[in-house]
Amino acid sequence: MPSIVNAEELAKKRIFLILASPVNIRQRNIDLIREISSLGYHIVVITTNYPYNVLMKLYDESGIDLAQVSFIDAVTRYSIGNVEDKPGVVRYINNPSNLTDMGIAVTEELKGRSGKKVCILFDSISTMLIYLSSQNISKFIHFVTNKLRLTDISGIFLAAEKGLDPMLVAQLTTFVDKVIDTG
Repeated sequence: MPSIVNAEELAKKRIFLILASPVNIRQRNIDLIREISSLGYHIVVITTNYPYNVLMKLYDESGIDLAQVSFIDAVTRYSIGNVEDKPGVVRYINNPSNLTDMGIAVTEELKGRSGKKVCILFDSISTMLIYLSSQNISKFIHFVTNKLRLTDISGIFLAAEKGLDPMLVAQLTTFVDKVIDTG
């Protein structure tokens, strides 16, 4: 499979919106992690779609070096209750609608990785629509994209194509450097 994200653009700290068909979104997540980690990046996965344990198994089965990946998991505590953070590996957020805690976790993860090749992968904007309004998601993504630009870090936002309302897509398009439709 050809590269989804251009390595040169990633090195220039670009921010991408990756659109995938709903049936391919999990595979696009795996493809992106494999691709970006092979370029020597540490990837911070902010997941509102799959629990940390599920993603770890998927990545491991796909031959991805798990030392290159850490997580901010917004679904596990919401689903099963209290679980302990594993510093440097996974930080749990109470639920996907808790944008304050998610923002704090992103800030702390980025601060802890200052000066390193880091990329944030946000999976998935579409899932956030279950918990939040388009307006709140747009405000949060605007906050995160500005945080990434100010800290000179690359970012990828993954979403199901046709799963977002046109106004949200228009706003997200203005926040990112490039929109890539992978089908």
